[in-house]
Amino acid sequence: MSNNALVIGASGGIGAALAERLARDYAVTRLSRSADGLDVTDPASIERVLGAVEGPFAVVFVASGILAPPGHAPEKALDAIDAEAMARTMAVNAIGPALVLKALVGKLAPGARIGVLTARVGSIGDNGMGGWYSYRASKAAANQITHGAAIELGRKDKQSVVVALHPGTVETSFTEGYKAKKLSPEDAADKLVGVLMGLDPAQSGGFFDYAAKPIEW
Repeated sequence: MSNNALVIGASGGIGAALAERLARDYAVTRLSRSADGLDVTDPASIERVLGAVEGPFAVVFVASGILAPPGHAPEKALDAIDAEAMARTMAVNAIGPALVLKALVGKLAPGARIGVLTARVGSIGDNGMGGWYSYRASKAAANQITHGAAIELGRKDKQSVVVALHPGTVETSFTEGYKAKKLSPEDAADKLVGVLMGLDPAQSGGFFDYAAKPIEW
């Protein structure tokens, strides 16, 4: 069985903590934009960086993402929507994970487990407040991409687990200024690894929070 793990977005607060947590049990490959020049929105960059790693990987976390592009913030109202900012958010948060999953085909160990970090605000059914149009839409799209990938990969490997994961509100640069109760990156990473490793293949394609509770779509 493979002892290799991969973390995409390993320079971020959650990604770095996930890599450290996985390093207790796996040989971890850490990839990020700042350290490796990995641009998840650029197919050529993904082919260059991910094409250079061999695997096979038993565990993968896709922890890349943005709340909004530099100079922008999540929208509070429709009149705050900016087309270019929305397109960039969708590119990083939805198209990026899709391209990463595409590049991972052929690099996964039998029974591989993949966790794509999305967010509870990507749930349509749980949206009772509105706002945050770009971020919500991008995470909802990432959820759909993850669900579809789980179906496809499950046809080839019935023991694989591919899920969307909500890490909770984590103490990182993304959440500065937010008053919600926050998890430390280390605590969030420990919980997320526990959830991913504890899921049954029958639960592949689902959407779960850091306490392993299902989230409605």
